[in-house]
Amino acid sequence: MRTLVALMTVLALGQATFAQGALAGDDGERDAARAAILRQQEAFRHDDAAAAYAEAAPAIRSIFSSAETFIGMVRQGYAPVYRNRRFEFGTDEALPDGGLAQGVRIQDQDGTDWEALYTLEREADGAWRITGCRLRKAPGTSA
Repeated sequence: MRTLVALMTVLALGQATFAQGALAGDDGERDAARAAILRQQEAFRHDDAAAAYAEAAPAIRSIFSSAETFIGMVRQGYAPVYRNRRFEFGTDEALPDGGLAQGVRIQDQDGTDWEALYTLEREADGAWRITGCRLRKAPGTSA
């Protein structure tokens, strides 16, 4: 689990700051990347492991032997992402490698606020896939 957290942190570039409107020149790209995140969120809500796994980038899928293993890790290590009361997009930033960092504000089932930083990459077929998600309690939230 620590290896996965370290991998996701590296993939997220260790940055929690974003440039508002960094993809303003291409709202279609931002919308397509956000749609991948929303599809995965919807899959989590319906316990659809295969659909959630399909939104993960190949590098992430290679870490997990199956969709069930992947969704099990999310249930245990990313409960606020897996089940939440509120899930809303924040700011985004285009990454130097052509990827995207997308901030998300989350409120978990217990009412605790979280910040997530998703990173995504564009695949050869043009689809956006999730390369990582770094999750932390929102500033001002007690531990």
